[in-house]
Amino acid sequence: MLILASTSQTRKALMEKAGLVFMAIAPEVDERAVEARALGEGADGRDLAGLLARAKAEAVSRRYPDALVIGADQTLSLGTELLHKPVDREDAARQLDHLAGKTHRLHAGIALVREERLVWSDLQTAELSMRAFSPAERDAVLDLEGEAALSSVGGYRLEGPSIRLFEAITGDYFTILGLPLLPLIAALRDIAPDLLSLKA
Repeated sequence: MLILASTSQTRKALMEKAGLVFMAIAPEVDERAVEARALGEGADGRDLAGLLARAKAEAVSRRYPDALVIGADQTLSLGTELLHKPVDREDAARQLDHLAGKTHRLHAGIALVREERLVWSDLQTAELSMRAFSPAERDAVLDLEGEAALSSVGGYRLEGPSIRLFEAITGDYFTILGLPLLPLIAALRDIAPDLLSLKA
């Protein structure tokens, strides 16, 4: 059995489109507590993405020890600063203004856990450069995004109207969406090839 330790609609859709058969279960992890502990021990945004992915997979593995559990998480770094999902539209606007004209990094961590033991993990990073857009452009994008803007770190969705705010991107598309799919499928091919059976 394959379990995705996430209720992210984006991650679920990516796995479904890849033909994977899985269950999606909320990991019930206090992400801010994991973050505070990790940062206190000197971790950076990239490290944190990996630690959160592993914590989520381990949390679900405690409930389903026989399953192969996928944990995934994403962090956004602007220099040494970490940004989180905005709490409301105003917060999203502030975050977008903060990112305007700058290059930030999205770190995507992924982990496979079985019987609460880490079987495999990977970290990928993408760099994204935003244009120096106007407040009117920002507001138009937020109008088009609606509530979806609150579902992603930074207050944008690259797969949506927010793409209008960018001028350059370096990195894997699946990493940007928060699930490094190519390394995951390669790992499943090695670890549990039977779980790669396509749906009928």
